[in-house]
Amino acid sequence: MTETQKSIATWAEDTFGPAQEHSVLVRRAMVELEELLEATDAGDPCEIGKETADIAILLYRLMELNGLSLAEEVDKKMAENRSRRWLAKGDGTGKYIKG
Repeated sequence: MTETQKSIATWAEDTFGPAQEHSVLVRRAMVELEELLEATDAGDPCEIGKETADIAILLYRLMELNGLSLAEEVDKKMAENRSRRWLAKGDGTGKYIKG
């Protein structure tokens, strides 16, 4: 079965119940981000995959609760990012140049 944003959100609500506040999902994602950091520090590709998936599951659920599509929002944000000028930091990240 290929999962969708809707199927993931439905599973989560059926399994855990409704999110009392959307911020609960964000806080849980922060916990999962810490676990992802541990996995990357350990260089464990299997755990990196699992922790990244946990974060994606939470994001899908948050987006579904807000009537948004994660894929569509990523597409829109990438279009915006591609139109900006960027300054590379030299570590694989950067910041956009305003103006």
